[in-house]
Amino acid sequence: MSWGRDEPRGYHHGNLREALIHAALELIAQKGAAGFTFADAARFAGVSPAAPYRHFRDRDELMAIVALRGFEQFEAALARAWDDGRPDPFAALDRLGKAYLEFARAQPAFYSAMFEAGVPVGADPALRSAGERAFAVLRGAADKICAAMPPAGRPPALMVALHIWAMAHGTASLFGRGDGARRALPMSPAELLEAQVLVYLRGLGVKTPQR
Repeated sequence: MSWGRDEPRGYHHGNLREALIHAALELIAQKGAAGFTFADAARFAGVSPAAPYRHFRDRDELMAIVALRGFEQFEAALARAWDDGRPDPFAALDRLGKAYLEFARAQPAFYSAMFEAGVPVGADPALRSAGERAFAVLRGAADKICAAMPPAGRPPALMVALHIWAMAHGTASLFGRGDGARRALPMSPAELLEAQVLVYLRGLGVKTPQR
């Protein structure tokens, strides 16, 4: 659902909390994660500036809930794509990377709330846990990739997970967004990420299947 800036909607039947969450997502899409205030969210939802305090302590708490929901959807998308490494870890890793990019493209407001809003993750146990569960999908993929490597010289799986995450996140942020932040690229973001991961894994000595 998209709510126009000039069409504020009031809340009904105790739906203020959801109205504010949707208002925050719309404002993030329009102005960026740092481009609006708590009062702006109230105005967009069609309520008084004091009304949001019935459900949220402040703007940070509202943004934390938006980011939490984003991470929950993100984890589900990554887990579906990884599918426990079937039919083989390398094919599954390729799907995982594509799912990462697709989430950033299709859900730019959630993506921005998750990674660009400056929400203090450490202060919100639920948000921290949701972020950790999403990263755990990448960590599980790295575990299986590393298990296919010779024990001698095998890198720590956590390091591999962090490196792949950095590549996926960088590609998504620079080239795969569904908003005005997208840069021109002479290939698809998915092709760029696939090439990056392939070069990286081969640099570690992993014998990746030929595609």
